[in-house]
Amino acid sequence: MSPRTYLLAVGAFTVGTSSHIISGLLPEMSRELHVSTAAAGQLVTAFAIAYAIASPLLAAVTGRWERKRLVIAALVTSAVGNALSAVAPTFELLLASRVVAALGAAVFTPVATSIATEINPPQRRGRAVAVVFGGLTTALVVGVPAGSLLGAPLGYHGVFALVAVVTALAAVVSAVGLPRVAPPPAVGVRERFAVLADSRVRMVLGMTVLGCLSAFAVFTYVAPLLAHTAGVRGGTISVLLLCYGVGGAIGNTLGGRLTDRFGSRRPLLWSFTFFVVILATLPLTAVTAVSAGVVFFLWGLSTWSVNPPIQNWLIELAPTTSGLLLSINASAIYLGVGLSGVVGGLVIGGWGVVALPPVAAAVASLSFVLLVLAGRKDAAVTAEPVPARV
Repeated sequence: MSPRTYLLAVGAFTVGTSSHIISGLLPEMSRELHVSTAAAGQLVTAFAIAYAIASPLLAAVTGRWERKRLVIAALVTSAVGNALSAVAPTFELLLASRVVAALGAAVFTPVATSIATEINPPQRRGRAVAVVFGGLTTALVVGVPAGSLLGAPLGYHGVFALVAVVTALAAVVSAVGLPRVAPPPAVGVRERFAVLADSRVRMVLGMTVLGCLSAFAVFTYVAPLLAHTAGVRGGTISVLLLCYGVGGAIGNTLGGRLTDRFGSRRPLLWSFTFFVVILATLPLTAVTAVSAGVVFFLWGLSTWSVNPPIQNWLIELAPTTSGLLLSINASAIYLGVGLSGVVGGLVIGGWGVVALPPVAAAVASLSFVLLVLAGRKDAAVTAEPVPARV
C-alpha cells in the first residue's frame, strides 16, 4: 500500500477532531453559552447538516479540480472555520462558524477516500479506505479525549484554536507530500446523479444514515449519559472516550481486512448485529467506570467496522462515478449525525437521557432490513444472464 495514503489519514484526523470534539466539551459549552445541553448539541447538528447538504454539491462544482489542490483547499477552509469557532462571541456566531468548518470537511473526506483508491492497487482498496477512516478513528482515540481534557485549562475557545492550528499544519503536510492526482473524466450532472436510480445504492446509503443516526444520538450526549448511568464526570469521561476511540481504530482496521477477504455484505451483518446488542444493553452494562470502559471499547469496535464495507460496496456499484457516490455517502453520514442531535434532544426531553441507547438500538435494527434487501437485489442483478451478442 502506498505510504502516501497515511498523509490522507492525517487530514482525516483533523477534520474528524473538528467534527466530534463537541461531544467531550458539551457540558462546559452549555454552561458558558448559557444554553441547555440539548441546545448545545445542536452545534453538532449545524455542522452535520451543512456537511450533508454541501458534500454532493461541492463535489459537482469542484469535479474538474486537480485532487491535491482540492484537498489543500478543503483543509484550509476547515482551519478557518475552527479559527472562527475559537473567537465566536455568541452561540449564533458559533453555529455559523461550525458551518464553515463543515464545508471544508465535506470536500475533504470523499476526495481523500477517492485518492486513496487511486494510488493503491484494487486488491488493497478496502485497507486503503480503512487507513483514511483510520484518521477519523484516531481523532476519537486522541483528538476528542484530548479536547475534553484540555477543555478545563484552555476553555472551548482554546481547544478550537488548537484544532485550527493542527488543521493548517495538515494542509502544509498535504502540499508537500501528496502527489498530483488528475480529476476523474468529465461527467454531466444528470449522469452523475443517475447512480441514485439504483435501488441498491439507495439502500446502502440508507444503512449509512440509520447507522450514524443511532450511533451519534448516543455519542453526542455521552457526557450526561455517563453521569447518569455510571456516576462519572470530567477526566474519567475522557478516559472512556479514549476506550471508544481505541475500539473504533481497531474496528476500522478490522473492517477493512474483513472486506478484502469476505466482501462487503458478511462483515456488515456481523457489525450491525454486534452494534445493536451493545446499544440495547448499554444502560445495564455501563454502570461503573470499568464496565463502561469495556462497553465503550466494544461499541467503538462495532461502530467503526461498518465504514470500509459500505464504502467498498458503493465503489463496486458505481466504479465510474465512485467519487461523487462517496461524497453522497459522506452526506449520508452527516445527515445521520445531524438527525442524531435532533432525535437525541427529543428523546432526552421526552424520556430522559437513559432512554437514548435502546431507542438508538431500535433505529439501528432497521439497517438489517436494508442490508437483507440490498443483498438480495445485488444477488439477483449478479445472477442475471448477459444477453448473447448477435
